[in-house]
Amino acid sequence: MTEIDTKIDALVPAWLTLPDIAEKLGVEVTRVRQLVKDGQLIAVRRGENRALHVPAAFIDGDKVVKGLSGTLTLLRDDGFTVEEMLEWLFTPDPTLPGTPAQALSENRGTEVKRRAQALAV
Repeated sequence: MTEIDTKIDALVPAWLTLPDIAEKLGVEVTRVRQLVKDGQLIAVRRGENRALHVPAAFIDGDKVVKGLSGTLTLLRDDGFTVEEMLEWLFTPDPTLPGTPAQALSENRGTEVKRRAQALAV
């Protein structure tokens, strides 16, 4: 897991700890850790105790935001680091409009994936 820098920390409006996510999803914390390990979620170390945190925007009620996993896979395949993925997902894109993370949460994942694929070209 990556230690997050202040620039990225400022881009992400809210964070959740792994136990918070486990509670929201109705699963054990070990299942959330597995989602991170499998690349379906991004977790970074932040705060004084360096606990693992995931952007709150990645959780929609009791599930992971639709399209997030595929988008993360595309970005990873493009060679993005965790920090670069977070920066890309939370930086406003006037053509969407909003951020890619917002677009995913609004079920506009096709556009986000199209932009992620274009990054590889």
